[in-house]
Amino acid sequence: MPGCACQTRAVYFVVNREQSRAWDASLAMREQDQWPEHVEFINAIADEGFLIVAGPVGDGNPYRAMLVVNADDESEAAARLEDDPWTTVDVLETKSVERWDVLVGEFAST
Repeated sequence: MPGCACQTRAVYFVVNREQSRAWDASLAMREQDQWPEHVEFINAIADEGFLIVAGPVGDGNPYRAMLVVNADDESEAAARLEDDPWTTVDVLETKSVERWDVLVGEFAST
């Protein structure tokens, strides 16, 4: 931005995930295979500080989710999500991982 004295305040990675072959369109998100295990995994990586924020985006057709993670690089961001039970049973797959330089605002620390 012209005249902006902005400095990068933080670097995160935005991970976009989408329903995969095992997603059952007749079921709600919380009814999908391995839901309790997925929630346990997500809560654990949030407690570790790896996952900053996450949630579904769009109208749910197809089901898509966006996650903001604290990682050293794209490879680490993607690799950590390979252990998600929804990944291992092919309910959800990572579509993209992109670096995000936060210039304005910040996430509250807990």
